[in-house]
Amino acid sequence: MPVEPKLIKPPLTDDVIRSLKAGDEVLITGTIYTARDMAHKRLCEAIAGGQKPPFPIEGALIYYCGPTPAAPGKPIGAAGPTTSSRMDHFTPALLAAGLKATLGKGYRNQSVIDSLKKNCAVHLSTIGGAGALLAKHITSAEIIAYEDLGTEAIRCLEVADFPAVVAYDSSGRSVYSSSPYKIVTPA
Repeated sequence: MPVEPKLIKPPLTDDVIRSLKAGDEVLITGTIYTARDMAHKRLCEAIAGGQKPPFPIEGALIYYCGPTPAAPGKPIGAAGPTTSSRMDHFTPALLAAGLKATLGKGYRNQSVIDSLKKNCAVHLSTIGGAGALLAKHITSAEIIAYEDLGTEAIRCLEVADFPAVVAYDSSGRSVYSSSPYKIVTPA
């Protein structure tokens, strides 16, 4: 019998994060933020310089996404995930600042996995190549920072039942292995 997806709503708490296990399917409803490489660089520079980020980072979820322009009457264009490892250099600093979840596609490096454990956070994955379908779960989109970065600007998205899988949980377990059904537990 299929297991129902877990419903999560940012801002996320430690209790919610600890309840999520590698392999869990989730549906996200609420406010999330987009950011890619250059936005991550600016966010980290701002935090290191003692400035507040352009959105409340405590409990937040960042979606690694650079959406296409919206068609008339739509809030956003195709909004598929970006390769997560491109943000690995920046992720530990953002998790230390209070970020609770990241969302993208693909593997994370060991420093990110260690930081997820240290900061009680998770990494979620969603389906690459399905940006048009994922956009149907986005009810509004607004650029809130770094507009000069174009598609890499930070956007505030309102999402409803946005589908994802817990790829790395706060204990360091992962869905990635040589077998698609095996949960990998760190040594």
